[in-house]
Formats: sequence, structure tokens, C-alpha cells
Amino acid sequence: MKFQISKEALFKTLTHLQGIVDKKNTLPILSNILIEVKNNYLILSSTDMDISVVEKLDCNVIENGSTTLNSQILYDIVRKLDDSSDVEIISNNGKIVTLRASGSRFSLACLPKEEFPIIDTDNEGSRLKINSKILLKLIDKTKFAISNEETRYFLNGLYFNIHKNDKKTNITLVGTDGHRLAKFSHEVAENIDQVIGAIIPKKTIYELSKLLTETSNDLEMIISSNKITFYIDDIVLVSKLIDGTFPDYKRVIPLDNENIIELNREKILAAVDRVSTVANDKSPVIKFKLMKNVINLNTINNDNSTATEDIELRYEGEDLEIGFNSKYIMDIVNNLEDEVITLKLKDGSSPIIAQENSNSNLVYVLMPMRV
Repeated sequence: MKFQISKEALFKTLTHLQGIVDKKNTLPILSNILIEVKNNYLILSSTDMDISVVEKLDCNVIENGSTTLNSQILYDIVRKLDDSSDVEIISNNGKIVTLRASGSRFSLACLPKEEFPIIDTDNEGSRLKINSKILLKLIDKTKFAISNEETRYFLNGLYFNIHKNDKKTNITLVGTDGHRLAKFSHEVAENIDQVIGAIIPKKTIYELSKLLTETSNDLEMIISSNKITFYIDDIVLVSKLIDGTFPDYKRVIPLDNENIIELNREKILAAVDRVSTVANDKSPVIKFKLMKNVINLNTINNDNSTATEDIELRYEGEDLEIGFNSKYIMDIVNNLEDEVITLKLKDGSSPIIAQENSNSNLVYVLMPMRV
């Protein structure tokens, strides 16, 4: 095996693969990336057995071949090379790989290709084409609500759903950790298969987000009963799906919240930020006291330090008091974009809805905390 490639191109791909490699894995081969050279292409692959990434690059192929190298070592070497360097990689005996660039030379231990797990990229399942920027926005607006609790593993990802009716087809992504819920839908014009529901793992979501930031092209998705595949330019990302039942999110979204207020997004965000300075992990609650034409934000921590702030608004409804985790409020407001946002409340113990007028398909639900 022998090939030459620019440092810039190689490093960009290694960056894509590096996040997939499981640094703590007990199987040495899973710390490696697969390097294959054939038909004037360099093909690099990494996997942790749940997620796999395969990327194809143009390069100067001198001799076909394949091997595997430790991902972290290769990444660090290439990262430290001059940006203008050309990299030459040679493997003669299958035990040592030589890497040359400018005046640098490295001899690296390798493992044979045969030990590397086979990445299955069969094309069976429901197919969908979508613009990468649209999918990235759907993910970015919902991923913050993914749960980290391993006991409720079925919440450790985004719920992906394609729903069809006579007039339209909607793609919906939903994330929830039991305290808050984020739902974002997008209407697509093409006739695609209905997908009842798939739970895409959190790690996959975050690695996918990184890849989507680098392209504006359409991508293809194939969804089967147990895995999802993304074809993004010259990259193929394959991931297992979470085997579980996602809660019925529609039952969580209130339909009778009749106390409606409109707030300047920047003002409420800054006010919550200021008041939350006194709050802490042990007492993160901020109380929202809604009165005629004013909303009062206040908190008290375990040391009896307090903070309070009033915001004027138009409101003629009943007085009510409700408490929220300050971080959760800020996460939601930060993900809304309109200058004026809408909060819909029922009473002091029921979940609220946060939305923006420009996008009715984006819905946030937040459970209250005891005050």
C-alpha cells in the first residue's frame, strides 16, 4: 500500500472519524481506523460497533492495499504537520506503516484489515432526501432536550417520525428528558414512505450535526427497523437505532393553556440570566409571578440570598405563580429566534408552551418545579 495526499484533506477526514472511535474500548481494533486504497481513492472508516463512518477521498494512489492504524496517534501526527504538507503513507509487510511528510518520518504499528469489523451499508428501508441545512436546523432546535439518564435509555436520543396524510408529509424530530420537550416539524413535498418512529442515539445526533455543518447539499437517508444510514456527499454514516418505545409526545403538549403572554426574547433571556446568578444547583428554581401587566422573576437560594426583577407586558388574566429550572428556561429561549416570543400557561402546576409566531412547527414544553 502506498499513497500520497495533502495534509488538509487527510486531517479533515480524520476529524470526522475521530469522534466515532471509542477511546475506552477494550478491543484494540476499535481504537483503529481502517485505511483502504483502491481505484484511485482513499477510503477511511471508523466504528464503535454502534456507529460507523466511511469517507472516500481522492488521492495519488501508487499501490493498492489496506491496513488499520491507531486513530488517536494518526490524528495527532497529522494535526501537528504543517498545513502545506503532503503526506505519504506506505505499508510493505502489514506490521509497520511508514508516514512521511516534509522532513518528518514516523513508523507506526498496525493491525490487519481482517480484524476490523465489517460495516454493513445495505440499502434496505424507507428512503428520504432532504436538504442538509433543513435537517441540521431540525436537530439543532431539539437535541438540547435529549435525556442523559441511562435508566430511561429510550429517551437518550431524538425521536424521528415521518407522518403522511392526504395533503402533506411531515418530518418530525422530538427530544425530551421528562422535564422539557422539544418538537420540530418540517413539511416535505416529495412522496416518501411513512416511518412510524425511530429513536436516533444522542452520539449519532451530535456526530451527524458536525458533518451537516460542512455541507449545504441534499443528503439521502435510509431508515430500517434497527438502523439508519446517512449519505452526505462522500461520507456514509451508519448507526444503530435505540430499541425502545418513545413516549407519546402528543399527550404531553397541553391544549388548554389559555393564559397567553408575549415577551421580548432578549429581555426575558437577560432577566432570567441576571436572576439566576443567585440560583445554584441545589436551588435552581426561578419563580415567575404573573400579574396584571407585569411579570416578576424572583429566586432565593439556600443561603437566603435573593434576586428579583420585574418585566412590563400586556396581561389581563388571572394572577398565577409558577417555578422553573433557570437553565431549562434559558435553553428554550436561546433556541427561539423571533424578537417576540409567546408563552402559554394554564396554572401554577401545569406545563407551559413556548413558541414563536414565525414558526408554528417549533414547540417547546416545560414542566414546572415546586415553589
